[in-house]
Amino acid sequence: MEKRVITDSKRRKGLMAASALLGGVLVLSACSGGDDNASEGGKETSQANVDEAAAKKTSDAQIKITPKDGSDNASINKGTAVTVSKGTLTEVTMTTAEGTAVEGEISADKTSWKPSAQLERSTTYKVTAEAKDSDGRVAHENASFSTVSPANSFLGYFTPEDGSTVGVGMPVSINFDKAITNKADVQKGVTVSSSSGQEVVCHWFNDTRMDCRPDEYWKGGSTVTLKLALDGVQGSEGVYGVQQKTVTFQIGRNQVSYVDANTKQMKVTQDGRTIKTIPISAGSPENKTYEGVMVMSEKFKETRMDGATVGFTDDDGKGEYDIKDVPHAIRLSSSGTFIHGNYWGADSVFGSTNTSHGCVGLNDTKGADDKGTAGYWFYNNSIVGDVVVVQNTGDKTIAPDNGLNGWNMDWAQWKAGSAV
Repeated sequence: MEKRVITDSKRRKGLMAASALLGGVLVLSACSGGDDNASEGGKETSQANVDEAAAKKTSDAQIKITPKDGSDNASINKGTAVTVSKGTLTEVTMTTAEGTAVEGEISADKTSWKPSAQLERSTTYKVTAEAKDSDGRVAHENASFSTVSPANSFLGYFTPEDGSTVGVGMPVSINFDKAITNKADVQKGVTVSSSSGQEVVCHWFNDTRMDCRPDEYWKGGSTVTLKLALDGVQGSEGVYGVQQKTVTFQIGRNQVSYVDANTKQMKVTQDGRTIKTIPISAGSPENKTYEGVMVMSEKFKETRMDGATVGFTDDDGKGEYDIKDVPHAIRLSSSGTFIHGNYWGADSVFGSTNTSHGCVGLNDTKGADDKGTAGYWFYNNSIVGDVVVVQNTGDKTIAPDNGLNGWNMDWAQWKAGSAV
């Protein structure tokens, strides 16, 4: 009896286990097959719904930042902008990598933005922009770029200055900070014009200097305009311009002064009429003054003149002269030729003897404040760009590139130096 009970119990447990196992398999099978199919269908349906909803929520506004993200050697003058289509800009911020803000302005129609000032070279900028479409949905865009480095760019340092008034002899002179090999492309990016209608031609003296002038002196009272459109112009391999600038200057009255080393006199003329004759002392026979057409490039009420700086030295290597307060000095050449006041010479030398080391001297007094002297008068009645023609010294004609003295080259020679 006991044995049968045990056997029945075991049979019941076995049946229950088998039933549970079978049921478990069936359940697992049902869950696996039925739920997998349902899940995949659900996921597809759910994802489609999400994608459709996301598409409906995405802004139609399309923001474009220029230069594109990651750009280097970007222009510092132009090309930086944020634009939007199918929407309007709501906010644009531009900063340097260090966080310094760059001023800018969104256009009246709110479809574009640009910086208000020139960017800096070798600088990384970050731009963040936000816009809305017609339904008010917001779009965002970000970019970072770096501007051209000094090593990969060139600058042209020009004279005269914007807004200045100069004499009729003043050329536009541009000195580049790097050698230019693509001269034609660079010259095409420089335009000089005059309200007088005079033809203006540019001449290359070397790889770094280009001067521009008309055939004859500028017309008195005219306006000259210099336009530099050099941004992005390749000056040499891997080196590009960055300047985009317009400069205007006025031409004053036509004043030309004639220095005659034989008569030791200088005639000052305006519009061809002599307004004053001044006794002078030019270079001595041992140190003759250059001949030729010279243009005033700088004026100093007082300046130091040290002979050692221009090669006049004694046996000990010291300057043959060192005058620390030369009055009313006007530069005529880069090599050291001046027309200036002289207080150390006897009054009798002016108009009678050539005694200088190559400059043109005018009677003057120490301190540069005596209004009755020739030096004072000439200085105060001259402007940068006025012409001084030096004659009869017995020396050679000054080189056209020694100062602003390209007028010593005839028109055919001048035009031959153009690259276009």
